[in-house]
Amino acid sequence: MKKFGKIIASALAAVMAASCLSVGALAADLEGAVATDGSTSMEKVIGALGEAFVEENQDVTFTYNPTGSGSGIQAVSEGRCDIGLASRALKDEELKSGLTETILALDGIAIIVHPDNPVSDLDLETIAGIYTGQITNWADVGGEDGEIVLIGREAGSGTRDGFESITGTEGSCRYRQELTSTGDVITTVSQNPNAIGYASLAAVGDSVKALAVDGVEPTEETVMDGSYTVQRPFVLVTREGETLSEAAQAFFDFAVSPDAADIIAAAGAVAVNAPASEDAEADAAE
Repeated sequence: MKKFGKIIASALAAVMAASCLSVGALAADLEGAVATDGSTSMEKVIGALGEAFVEENQDVTFTYNPTGSGSGIQAVSEGRCDIGLASRALKDEELKSGLTETILALDGIAIIVHPDNPVSDLDLETIAGIYTGQITNWADVGGEDGEIVLIGREAGSGTRDGFESITGTEGSCRYRQELTSTGDVITTVSQNPNAIGYASLAAVGDSVKALAVDGVEPTEETVMDGSYTVQRPFVLVTREGETLSEAAQAFFDFAVSPDAADIIAAAGAVAVNAPASEDAEADAAE
């Protein structure tokens, strides 16, 4: 994904001068704590946002507990954190239980293999066939002879939920290993030439190779325009009808504002509230 620089000081100053919301615009002496809990896939995004927020509000303590989407949803539901983090949309029963979701960004789920694997493109049907055990050898999909080793996430993971929903493989995947974090999946695939896995595109580096799906490379642009179909939302979860602390509300408002878009992009995701480009504004005015 493209990498962008962090928010520049002049941009913040301009926003503050215009009385718009920014990292430190709410109060110069903001104090308190912000506790977040959940998706390991959101680590880079939330870490970067938290760092920028605390830099401007040095009397605020910000914490992130990487427990997985299901655990984060449960934590906010039970009042053990201010904001839950989920790398999937909330289910109907979760919404009915009094939780609210706010989409922060979009993230591609990269299908990853070892860098030495000659396979570079698979369609969704083939990916589903691999994970359900119908296709078991790399030679059957254009690779070298070798048993395909299936790596996935644990039950309750937002990444797993997104992957299985999109590929239509819920309850049918025959994993060799079910790992508890994005980093563990990437590390395991990077160490096994016959492995295949899935991970947040925001977290994928040079240690693995991300495959094209149906001929479309996973990039910021293809996630945003929808042509890369293996994608899911990054969601902030709060309790409906309950007021956040001043510090937690200030962080929430900053995170979902256009002011945070560059930070989210630099962390490898696609902000849903990114400022409109000059070209887009011109088109809208016509």
